[in-house]
Amino acid sequence: MRSVLSTSRDWLVGLRDFIANERSSMPVSDASSAAAAWTAERAILAAALATRLAEVEDLRAARRSPRRFHGVAAGSAADRAPPPDPDPAIVLTTSPAGLAAASDLLDHGGDLPALVGDRLVAVTEREYRLWCIRHPDGDHRLHLNLWNWVKTRVPPQRWPEFAPHTLGDGEAFWLHREGVAGAGALDRRTCRLWKWNGRHAALLEAFVPEQGVSTLRGADAD
Repeated sequence: MRSVLSTSRDWLVGLRDFIANERSSMPVSDASSAAAAWTAERAILAAALATRLAEVEDLRAARRSPRRFHGVAAGSAADRAPPPDPDPAIVLTTSPAGLAAASDLLDHGGDLPALVGDRLVAVTEREYRLWCIRHPDGDHRLHLNLWNWVKTRVPPQRWPEFAPHTLGDGEAFWLHREGVAGAGALDRRTCRLWKWNGRHAALLEAFVPEQGVSTLRGADAD
């Protein structure tokens, strides 16, 4: 059942209640990851998330810009719509390792918890999509979406995209996808290429162009 919640507070409280119910019947786990891979993935995600949360005031300020969304014509229906909430819900979509990284940062992140306040909720991509089906906010007037996750299972047919990098025995490519939607001019999407050798991850390229992904969002999350 679809419905529209009118305030970011109601939308956020509803999302938290929804996640609690979802996880009571379907707990989030990542038993498929080896301990070393989990630790490396968690470190990558924590570093990126700390950087993004440190700029949350800039993201909020960008939402207050009169031309906050590209392509909005003056006098159009979108231009006349209510302005986005300047203190939106902040939804982090991530992997199980990212959920753990977010929990660590908010518990021990120095000034970060004060910057974010009680507005952040960390969820999986599946949880986010299910919630938005029920309570859509497609123009991001009630929330910001930060995504931050690592695709650790890059199929071999994609490896030619990453030439001239080569893999040795037991090595694999990782793709770290990260970005922001709902911050107007500060919306962005990035993808970084890493190599995993079973013991540690090494950054190969800080930006990798990808085919078959939307303007802002990454493709499929692991």
